[in-house]
This record gives sequence, structure tokens and C-alpha cells, in this order.
Amino acid sequence: MVDYSTIKEHAEVIGADGVHVGTVDHLDGHRIKLTKKDSSDKHHHYISVGLIADIEDGKVRLSANADVAITLED
Repeated sequence: MVDYSTIKEHAEVIGADGVHVGTVDHLDGHRIKLTKKDSSDKHHHYISVGLIADIEDGKVRLSANADVAITLED
């Protein structure tokens, strides 16, 4: 089980394939709020913590590949 309290602001979020998905702005309930700077539409996007597979070396690794994770954003 992943300890969500270890997720740090500005941590990189990567897909299972190692591709950059976004950067953590902060945790918002059971979602990771991503920074606007990684967004093409300049809005915050959210990823469910249920997609987190692991937190390793300060990076949040998702269980889905980056291209799939983006389609699952809240």
C-alpha cells in the first residue's frame, strides 16, 4: 500500500511507462492536483490517488501508461 503522505509538492508524476504526466501541485482529498504549467489548456488537472502504483525516488509512478492516465484525469 502506498503512503500518500510521502507525496511532495513539485514531485514529478510519471506513467507506468516512465513518461512525464505532470507535476504535483498538492493533494486535494483523494486526488493529486497537477500544476497548470504542464497543462496545454493552462488549467489544473487531477489524478486519482487510486492510480498510484508507487512513490520512488521522489517521483509518483502511476499504474497506467502516461497516454492512458491523461484520459483518466478528473
